[in-house]
Amino acid sequence: MFTSVLMIEKPLTSVDVEFVTTLHGDEGVSFIVLMQPRGDQADVLLRAIDDVAMGELKEAAHEGEEPEGKAARVPAELALEHSLQALRDAGCEAVGQVVEDHPLTKMKAVVEESEADEVIVLTAPHYVEEFFHRDWASRARHKVGVPVLKLFAHSAQEGA
Repeated sequence: MFTSVLMIEKPLTSVDVEFVTTLHGDEGVSFIVLMQPRGDQADVLLRAIDDVAMGELKEAAHEGEEPEGKAARVPAELALEHSLQALRDAGCEAVGQVVEDHPLTKMKAVVEESEADEVIVLTAPHYVEEFFHRDWASRARHKVGVPVLKLFAHSAQEGA
């Protein structure tokens, strides 16, 4: 069984589930999902710049309205449960948790504890962070000790 640590920021869409569950062909896959809620480490200004760069002006204007910190915990738990069930419905083993500590430290610990084969970071594009190699995938490549694959998540509109 192939073990993947999957870091997400939003609930998986059906397109995301199909994408990550078919990466390894017919080999069985077990997922350990780490849900990164919006929190203090996420910069509202950087998210707004990303929204503008992607032509999503309405989203940029509403960045400050998104729950963050402790208020983001309940939506993150619901998103995690939805994602775990979607992976299980696709025939995969899936467990997970909401990340409360520093995400890279948690990711490294989970990789070591589970002896994971890879890390998949499934995220929306973060152009400013990616340009400076400060995104989760770039930073994880220097920390976790297994291959790190960065994939772009699909929005709910695209997945529908």
